[in-house]
Amino acid sequence: MVRRLLALGAVCLLLIGTALAREAVAQPPAMPSGSAAQEGAPPDAAGADDPGAQEVSQGDAAVVIDADASVTSVVYASENADENAARVTGNVTALMQNIVVEKSGGTDSAENCNFYGQNAGLLATDGASATLWGAQVHTSGSGANGVFSYGEGTVITIADSTISTEMDNSGGILVTGGGTLIANDLTVDTQGASSAAIRSDRGGGTMTIHGGAYTSGGTGSPAIYSTAGITVSNATLKATASEAVVVEGKNSVTLLDCDVTGDMQGTYGQHSDENIHGVMIYQSMSGDADVGRASFSMTGGSLTTLAGDLFYVTNTACDIQLSRVALTLADGTLLTVAGNSSSRGRGEQGENGGDCTLTTDGQTMSGVITVDSISALMLTMRNGTAFTGTINPAGQAGDVTVTLDDTSTWTLTADAYITRLNGSADQVIANGYVLHVSE
Repeated sequence: MVRRLLALGAVCLLLIGTALAREAVAQPPAMPSGSAAQEGAPPDAAGADDPGAQEVSQGDAAVVIDADASVTSVVYASENADENAARVTGNVTALMQNIVVEKSGGTDSAENCNFYGQNAGLLATDGASATLWGAQVHTSGSGANGVFSYGEGTVITIADSTISTEMDNSGGILVTGGGTLIANDLTVDTQGASSAAIRSDRGGGTMTIHGGAYTSGGTGSPAIYSTAGITVSNATLKATASEAVVVEGKNSVTLLDCDVTGDMQGTYGQHSDENIHGVMIYQSMSGDADVGRASFSMTGGSLTTLAGDLFYVTNTACDIQLSRVALTLADGTLLTVAGNSSSRGRGEQGENGGDCTLTTDGQTMSGVITVDSISALMLTMRNGTAFTGTINPAGQAGDVTVTLDDTSTWTLTADAYITRLNGSADQVIANGYVLHVSE
């Protein structure tokens, strides 16, 4: 009877998840041609000499599932380089209960592993639908991502499963090329560099995640790295040696009632001028993400950084939305919107500032906001937002507009310099300091 109920639940999960995924699946971003990779790859990105010229290479597979299948308690294993332990491919449906995936063996091509799923533990590709529940996935080879959905129309639905990876370029769950992945109540742990627990790469896709715990332990390995549309609810996200979340280019991260922690410790090694932060929103110019407006939205839950700024925006335009989030800062800096040295290829120095819209709703926040001379900020506080802090205390720099509705307040902790103020000046509590408005 229990087995029959499990099977029925799995079929329901597949039907619901696949229907939602087919409805939500995004078109993969167009690939720029002739875009040169820059020295010093961004966190969790591989780069390529010519993104437009890449051919899809997925290597071999120990087991290929290319017809409809339903399997229970099967072990899939591979010790060979550039080989999937299991691959589901083509217009097929696979139901996989209590499977075990063991993948060792490394790779000679980080790009093929990161972009196309070569050497992953389990790869779904070419429009396949795979549903996994009760799975145990473990990889110990370089470039061995755990569970990988590649290509438009490909859907992985995975629930009540554990995924662990040990080596570099080995994310936990991953989409590229327009793939879709739906996850419920997973435990994901990664240990290598450039190995985000929740990860997307070239061509992006859609990820919808509910519940579970997602932890990364390597440098350059955020809990979430997004070149896709990623939504996570009711989950715990933790990066112990990296920023917590990165959004690159014209992509998004939406968090609902999640507890998120980042601890960026020497992630970039020799790049001593690298900014330290909890959430980074940027454009790498590697060709891995379309250029455009990025989005980070968080409602409820908590966001903590144990090193550096809470938010850092550079070489991109973005929207940040915060509502009733418990914020914990490491060094008193709430937000930095600024250009960068371009030593890591993030635009041309002097022209690679940020353009940020920060909208808060019922939010309590504190700290310093800095906007440099080649950057801009539009800060809107509404529905009882209370900000205790300052903006550009060293003097006028970038273009800054602050808008307060009649329920929100700004309490100064130092002199502040902005371009314009919309709303009543009565909502600004001087606290012995001066708000300088240039227009």
